[in-house]
Amino acid sequence: MMPRDYYEVLGLERGASEDDIKKSYRKLALKYHPDRNPGDEQAEASFKEAAEAYEVLSDAQKRRTYDQFGHQGLGGPFASGGFKWSDFSHAGDFDDIFSNLDDIFGGGIFGDIFGGGRGRRRSGPQQGEDLRITLPLTLEEIATGTEKKIKMTRLDRCDDCTGSGAKAGSQTTTCDVCGGTGQVRQATRSLFGQFVNVTVCPKCQGEGSMIQEPCPRCGGEGRSEKQVSLTVNIPAGVAEGQYIPRKGEGNVGRRGGPSGMCQVFIQEVEHDQFERHNNDVVYDLPVSFAQAALGAEIEVPTLGGKAKMKVPAGTQSSKIFRLRGKGIQDVNGYGRGDQLVRVVVWTPTKLNKEEQAIFRELSEHENGEPPEGGKGFFDRVKEVLTG
Repeated sequence: MMPRDYYEVLGLERGASEDDIKKSYRKLALKYHPDRNPGDEQAEASFKEAAEAYEVLSDAQKRRTYDQFGHQGLGGPFASGGFKWSDFSHAGDFDDIFSNLDDIFGGGIFGDIFGGGRGRRRSGPQQGEDLRITLPLTLEEIATGTEKKIKMTRLDRCDDCTGSGAKAGSQTTTCDVCGGTGQVRQATRSLFGQFVNVTVCPKCQGEGSMIQEPCPRCGGEGRSEKQVSLTVNIPAGVAEGQYIPRKGEGNVGRRGGPSGMCQVFIQEVEHDQFERHNNDVVYDLPVSFAQAALGAEIEVPTLGGKAKMKVPAGTQSSKIFRLRGKGIQDVNGYGRGDQLVRVVVWTPTKLNKEEQAIFRELSEHENGEPPEGGKGFFDRVKEVLTG
């Protein structure tokens, strides 16, 4: 019986590209694979038919011959549809086409169907777990950068067994289940050949060897808890939620495995005077009625110490002044932010008789009406921050 047109089998036009051929075949192979359709003879026939079409159309020379002379031009087993798996010459292509099918069918099955999959390496020691720690920092420390020493607990190499997991003087033996490979294979036979599922050896956990006498201190893990001190350099300008990665400072792996990473997350400590807005800081400056009306030179706290600032005569409450360069250093080195100073005119809550008399006299001599309500503080801050 003459086989169907190979382009028709793969659902393609004759001018289809190599990539189109691969994609179409992969789709059909997934759809009709025997593992997905157990006992379905029609699915098995469709799977075989698609493989036969791919064998011809994926080979440039065979495809040219087929395009010119059809099935008869191919000769051999392809001429009458007598395709056999032993005739399949593109088994190596499956590593590329089905590179992500291990999770679906259990690892390396196509190499085993067509004879001789890739060589398997021993699992070996696994990397240790990553650690995450939180480092509180004040705005003063963030503004200029700092160096911190952190005390932490992590799993380090066991001193008694030097990380081997074996009691001093004892021996290790090759695992009798996997033969030292760290992997076990389970074979299943089907119409299309032998399917092999490769898994980590359950006895040695992928290490290939067995401990005869475990270390009493670490119980065969090769690691134990230790208190360590970690020095971390904090660059200026870091922000809440950012972290500094420290490679190799996490938990060490079991029985000689490499160490994981330690992630040092930044936590900004709330300040009692300043509020951060990106690289700028905002400070509320309380002034008296006299200072606001007459003007004054006032000492203002900043993240780097004290600074003098002039308050002009007639300054209104909520007026914002900018102290340039008194903010936080940019984390990428693009200069330093500013300090925004908001004037808050302080109203006394208690007055003696003499003070009351002074304020009454002042009220009799006031010229002008109070200004109408305008923009609030946050609107003013936004205007200053945005230029």
